[in-house]
Amino acid sequence: MLLDLIRSGAIALVVVQHWLMPVITRDGDALVAGNALSAPGAWAWTWVGQVMPLVFFASGAAGAISWARTRAKGGEPAGWLVGRLHRLVLPVAALVVVWLPLPVVLLALGVPGQPLHLAASTVPQLLWFLVVQLILVALTPLTVALHRRFGLAVLVPLVLGAAAVDVLRFAGVPLVGYVNAILVWVAVHQVGVAYADGRFAGLGRRGAALVGVAGLAATAALVGLGPYPASMIGMPGAPVSNMSPPTLCLVTLAIAQLGVLFALKPALVRFAAWRPVERGLAVLAPRTMTVFLWHMSALVVGVGVLTLGVGSHTPDPFGPLWLAGAPLWIGGLLVVLVVLVRAFGSLESRSTTAGRRGASPVAVYTGLVLAAGGMLGLAAHGFAPRVDAGLLAVFAEPTAWSALVAVGYLVATRPLPLRFTAQRGATRPSGRAARA
Repeated sequence: MLLDLIRSGAIALVVVQHWLMPVITRDGDALVAGNALSAPGAWAWTWVGQVMPLVFFASGAAGAISWARTRAKGGEPAGWLVGRLHRLVLPVAALVVVWLPLPVVLLALGVPGQPLHLAASTVPQLLWFLVVQLILVALTPLTVALHRRFGLAVLVPLVLGAAAVDVLRFAGVPLVGYVNAILVWVAVHQVGVAYADGRFAGLGRRGAALVGVAGLAATAALVGLGPYPASMIGMPGAPVSNMSPPTLCLVTLAIAQLGVLFALKPALVRFAAWRPVERGLAVLAPRTMTVFLWHMSALVVGVGVLTLGVGSHTPDPFGPLWLAGAPLWIGGLLVVLVVLVRAFGSLESRSTTAGRRGASPVAVYTGLVLAAGGMLGLAAHGFAPRVDAGLLAVFAEPTAWSALVAVGYLVATRPLPLRFTAQRGATRPSGRAARA
């Protein structure tokens, strides 16, 4: 229940922040997008609002628990991974089916090209999270095994490696920073694996509070003494980002946030057990991926109505009009999101996570790599149409990335041919036959 609260609460906070961050102004038919958190002093909020470390922590704990249950029943890593892929990749299919043709349709209806390009490029950027999540899920059997063998010592090479990557990045090798997209998030994920094993059960409130203070102090030291920016999210025009790619600051921030959560654990458990919250989690927890994937589409609808429909723009961030209108803005977008989740949420909530016996490891991991590559391509290039190209050229690039996701999913999850399954069974005589 606590993990559901952390994961669902973190995703809900991400949604609200994404809805409040854009500052949209018009320049003729073009839209100019800014970020409300670039206002003076707003960086302080990002130390609370940057909750992706908590999402990956909860994912690590939930994945370790799920894998332990499957392993206790004699399950295999590949079969377990098939079950996880259903829930991670299927919701993306609905997003692709809607957004692949939508830009071309809207162009034909007369929607200006620049706002449409902005929307179609922004919506799939969230798929970076799915790519990282697929990698972490694939590594879960290994990370659990490493934890059982070495405990928290597994974190040492990950954290030192992340620090070394930052040193190289800031020394003039910027591309090496993307290695931390693995090291940083695997480190946070590994803390979740340790939590699932009960490693922090004896920490106590005082110990947890000290951990939180230590993490906060380490983050402050990195920002104050090092080259790290104060904001824990990427800012438009900023020369350095703590998020893209992630830096060591997100590891220390995760320590600070988790220390606070562990100190508040008894109160959070009681809150999660409160009947209204329990009912809310029962609805949201099985649909968090759908909410995450579609909340930017809801924002696109809201911005389209505000700018192209009404002809207005975003008020000055944190001004009286902005503060007064924020609840109405969130409420309107929430209505749109609820409609979208009701339409597409069943792909996630009804997908199987039980796994499958006899899955081919080669096929599963090959399919995972293909699907992750397709998502990464969509995140980088988006569904944005080329308005100066013919119809085939408009569809070519996003269709290719979407096809890669579909092929990867089918390769990983399709049942083995009956003949191949029979041959495998024939090569493994039962214990009774072997004894005979």
